[in-house]
Amino acid sequence: MADTEAAPPVARMVEDVIGCKWSLSVIDCVRRGIVRPGEMERAIGGIRTKVLNERLRKLVRYEILSKQIYPEVPPRVEYRLTDFGRRFAEVLDHIARLESEGKG
Repeated sequence: MADTEAAPPVARMVEDVIGCKWSLSVIDCVRRGIVRPGEMERAIGGIRTKVLNERLRKLVRYEILSKQIYPEVPPRVEYRLTDFGRRFAEVLDHIARLESEGKG
């Protein structure tokens, strides 16, 4: 893990991520192949750079995303779903299906 901080329990992480529309939008971008921050910022209407960077850091800390820094000039950074992140995205798909099917 990049941070010295331990990952929070999964239930807390789910609550935090699902409660944040920006985190869900970032995960959706990565799932669609938009992996660079500048592309994400253009794809997600209304998100500010600072907020995007905070969400990316949080998703890396939760081990949903991994961060790859390429030693180029200018530096290139890309984000990818981890194995855990792919499983987490499946949970989001189940939630979306429940919402679309309704309660009864």
